[in-house]
Amino acid sequence: MEPFLKSVLQAIAGISAVWLGLMMVYQMVLSLFGFGRKTKDYQDHDPESRFLVLVPAHNEEKVIGDIVRNLQQMDYPKELYDFYIIADNCTDHTAEEARRLGAKVIETRKESEDSPTGKPIALRKALQSLGDYQNRYDLMMIFDADNLMDTNMFREVNSQYLDKGKPDFIQCYLGAKNKSGVVAWFYYTGYTLTNRFFDLAKHRLGLNCAIGGTGFAMSTEYLYQRGGWTTMSLTEDFEIQVEATLEGRRILWNHYTRVYDEKPTSMRASIRQKIRWGQGHWFVALHNTGKLFRALRNGTISFGEFLSLLTYMYSLSAYVVTLLQLAVTLALMALTPGKPLFSFSLESLAWGGLLFSYSYLFLFYLADWMDNGIRFSLKTLPVMVAGFAANMVVGVFNQVVGLIRCGDQQHWVKTEHAIGASQTMAGGNALQLPSKAA
Repeated sequence: MEPFLKSVLQAIAGISAVWLGLMMVYQMVLSLFGFGRKTKDYQDHDPESRFLVLVPAHNEEKVIGDIVRNLQQMDYPKELYDFYIIADNCTDHTAEEARRLGAKVIETRKESEDSPTGKPIALRKALQSLGDYQNRYDLMMIFDADNLMDTNMFREVNSQYLDKGKPDFIQCYLGAKNKSGVVAWFYYTGYTLTNRFFDLAKHRLGLNCAIGGTGFAMSTEYLYQRGGWTTMSLTEDFEIQVEATLEGRRILWNHYTRVYDEKPTSMRASIRQKIRWGQGHWFVALHNTGKLFRALRNGTISFGEFLSLLTYMYSLSAYVVTLLQLAVTLALMALTPGKPLFSFSLESLAWGGLLFSYSYLFLFYLADWMDNGIRFSLKTLPVMVAGFAANMVVGVFNQVVGLIRCGDQQHWVKTEHAIGASQTMAGGNALQLPSKAA
């Protein structure tokens, strides 16, 4: 029995190592297409597209002022866009504050105490209240209440939309309002890396980029055809990305205008947020894997798009597989008394160090310099390493819990904001309303 058990454990360890290796190779090859200066692949066009802008907000009176003022100052003809604050089940003065500043407000309430709540439901109700939005607008854009955006955003999206044959989605660069502290810094490094070496790289390859939950434009025609906002998972952005890709829809990336999001500053807030993301991500991945293979078989998507979406759908598996490998190693150690738990050669340590230095340190510092104009500083290395180590430990916990809870898509937990209106901070300096893309 013992030899058989050892063989099974060794097989599991081998399969896990192969999966992690393939994921790493894919990401490293993909990163190569993020090199090189950014150059627009579309021509500028005069304003023509009509925008519907929705801002879901649940008890956001502290931050709603900034985004209202930001949207009022967009560099785009006022007659070509309307924005609405969706005051969703608010018990504070979000609606009153937004109206005081001149914003249009849609107030939504849950039908009963036990009714599910959250961003998808608020969006669905708001669209229903607006009626024939598909005839009045060409594109819908969604922002979170704590966001700021470059004032050229509608101009850039309009130009790309018209020049690229009116795609179904355009996702804009995901920037950060704050990056002070280990928690916020790790979010900043992650988004800086993925903006260039994941989304921009995929865009250059003609593949769909990821939808990031905020700062994306969506064709109102497509939205109407699918019956309005029908997504119901805790990661509505990922859900609609998967559904659209499986239908052969296009999701383009725009590297020339940005939305700025507030990142969590406490470990507790980060854990709660990432568990929620994990719950939704696992739910969507597990419920769409079969559809993905059928879409490839039916010719709806290319093999490149299939591979791109499959690796993204199961990107969180790296944390779970890492935990599985540790458990298998401990089990093998128990079956082989006297064998050391870990044994590394100098060669393996050197390769590991090179891999870490390239895929995390080098790519981040390069992206930060190329896209943000921030040069490498030795002072940031300790925070980089601390953030990575903390994420490896906490990330395993988050994704295992998210996988266990993925059947529950009804209980949405809000991420509280630490930055009030007109007090946004980025790297310790006050962040003014942006006037152009960074």
